[in-house]
Amino acid sequence: MMYGFLVCRASQKATRNWLSSFNLSRSVHSLPFATVDAEGISGSQPAKVHNLVQGKWIGSSTWNTIVDPLNGEPFIKIAEVDETGTQPFVESLSKCPKHGLHNPFKSPERYLLYGDITAKAARMLSVPKVSDFFTRLIQRVAPKSYQQALGEVQVTQKFLENFSGDQVRFLARSFAVPGNHLGQQSHGFRWPYGPVAIITPFNFPLEIPLLQLMGALYMGNKPILKVDSKVCIVMEQMIRLLHHCGMPLSDVDFINSDGKTMNKLLLEANPQMTLFTGSSKVAEKLAVDLKGQIKLEDAGFDWKILGPDVNEVDYIAWVCDQDAYACSGQKCSAQSILFMHENWSATSLISKMKDLAERRKLEDLTIGPVLTLTTEAMLDHMNKLLQIPGSKLLFGGKPLENHSIPSIYGALKPTAIYVPLEEILRAKNYELVTREIFGPFQVITEYKKDQLPMVLDALERMHAHLTAAVVSNDVLFLQEVIGQTVNGTTYAGLRARTTGAPQNHWFGPAGDPRGAGIGTPEAIKLVWSCHREVIYDFGPLPKLWEIPPST
Repeated sequence: MMYGFLVCRASQKATRNWLSSFNLSRSVHSLPFATVDAEGISGSQPAKVHNLVQGKWIGSSTWNTIVDPLNGEPFIKIAEVDETGTQPFVESLSKCPKHGLHNPFKSPERYLLYGDITAKAARMLSVPKVSDFFTRLIQRVAPKSYQQALGEVQVTQKFLENFSGDQVRFLARSFAVPGNHLGQQSHGFRWPYGPVAIITPFNFPLEIPLLQLMGALYMGNKPILKVDSKVCIVMEQMIRLLHHCGMPLSDVDFINSDGKTMNKLLLEANPQMTLFTGSSKVAEKLAVDLKGQIKLEDAGFDWKILGPDVNEVDYIAWVCDQDAYACSGQKCSAQSILFMHENWSATSLISKMKDLAERRKLEDLTIGPVLTLTTEAMLDHMNKLLQIPGSKLLFGGKPLENHSIPSIYGALKPTAIYVPLEEILRAKNYELVTREIFGPFQVITEYKKDQLPMVLDALERMHAHLTAAVVSNDVLFLQEVIGQTVNGTTYAGLRARTTGAPQNHWFGPAGDPRGAGIGTPEAIKLVWSCHREVIYDFGPLPKLWEIPPST
């Protein structure tokens, strides 16, 4: 007991010393981990992003330039690894055995190490100057409102709080079952994969890569991380923060490359598991190339149904606006299609949604650049939808005005298109209507009280099943819709939305054995570990045991 008390006191003292040194270094050197100034990055003062391999930060013979998504000015230089430079990364992954860097039988002190690292990182992210640094850095590369960017940082900080201390080793909790005779017991353990890869998109530059990275590390894996080059500076700075909090330099590799080079690296390094978050097209290619050793969280065409009970029209309109247009619609969970019961047509819902959409402006980034589609591509899709009989433009449908967003990106006012339900279900229209537009764009339709089966048929035919919302307090209606749908993260009730932070619940698709989750103990265990059974059989043998007849 006294030893434990002394260890605890020593740990508390070390933490106080660490915090004191952090506060001192903050006052003298600003942020001790940061190598960039989020506000000061510009064409005249470009930031540089490096790679991390085998414990060393390295540059490259090739530097890729990223332009500011708001004005087109070259403002970040990325040390990009080409196909000739992958060998150090392949070697680094190959040094990690299949049984991982730690497991319940090997280096269990590393579970405690990551509990401490996580606690320190959580405390650092709670410091206003640090959270503001990451919030502004996110805004620079993936423009969204300050509140949306800050929300991403806060969710990440809460995740780190949730998995501090002993919570890391609790993820590796085992179970035992009595055997058939004395001395026999079976034990189930959560086992790491060893060398793994993580590939994440641009839309949440901090939250998605960090939550998956930490989950991989907690379970004993050695990850290589690739983040979309447009936003990779955010995770480079976060990895430096983790190093400052005590993470061993060689535990994580960080690579910047194009997709072709990363694909080559994966085929050569052959990681035991790859986590991919991003486009469905790339996900399907990787699934084939990696022979199924993959977990996926691809973008969904996410739906919302407004039930027959009409209540709180102002609130429902506001949630619809947030779900469809926050972050300029660039969320995996963004509302792509709204099925509106005919009872809602008699309300002012659509006009309220229009008013809310029109108050979004570029000045405060409540609407901003679309990083994967041009303005022309979105308008072309809109015009194709408007050729469907009965369809009409409800609001938006025009480019943003008075801006300097480069033409390689999109700039569209929040847009909604009405398409009749009967036309959506026609085979010639269905694929067009349910094409995911990763921007401020949604389809709205209406259904009558006897047309719910048609709505459910439309949902059954969709390919991706990530988030959904059933906005109703009618229990029988909820029961019918939830019982006949699939989406892995489904919000139900009057306050249901499609976009929610994965801080307090599972977030991930359903209906696909490759589906990955994020944010919860269940998600971490599912994605970053597998089951291993160890059957102990010590004896003793029964008295007077003899060799039995052959069987």
